[in-house]
Amino acid sequence: MDREGEVLSSRPALETEGLRFLHVTVGSLLASYGWYILFSCILLYVVIQKLYTRLRALRQRHRDRAEAAAVEPDAVVKRQEAVAAARLKMQEELNAQIEKHKEKLRQLEEEKRRQKIEMWDSMQEGKSYKRSARKEEDSPGPSTSSVLPKRKSDKKPLRGNGYNPLTGEGGGACAWRPGRRGPSSGG
Repeated sequence: MDREGEVLSSRPALETEGLRFLHVTVGSLLASYGWYILFSCILLYVVIQKLYTRLRALRQRHRDRAEAAAVEPDAVVKRQEAVAAARLKMQEELNAQIEKHKEKLRQLEEEKRRQKIEMWDSMQEGKSYKRSARKEEDSPGPSTSSVLPKRKSDKKPLRGNGYNPLTGEGGGACAWRPGRRGPSSGG
């Protein structure tokens, strides 16, 4: 103990005072918040380790992708050919649909032209062209106007014929009542 006292006494007073202040400050800090500091350091270490492993895995995946893209140009060519074949197939299907639609439009156009010719012929003969057009529409198949009307069902109605919700009759707790007449009661 004397030896330590001699060592401290051999140092200048200002330096000794600084060391004592540092010792007291750090000691009180560790005494008050020591466990918090320890757990914070452990938590920080665990978080850094997790981030480091994720970063390493991400770098490895990036390298693997770069190597796969650089090593296999044949696979890229095959993939592009498959995409081109799929596009060609879809285009052919679309062209077939367009042809069907054009054919349908041609048939409709031909039908309209034929009807106009028949109307013109019937007008030349002195007949009414509207009657002949109606007959032609009815003749190919049953239309909605020639179908028999639907019969009313024999079900009992939900409310009586004299029901009026504004009269308050007919039961129920809800009845309409007119508002009060007169001036409003607001200031």
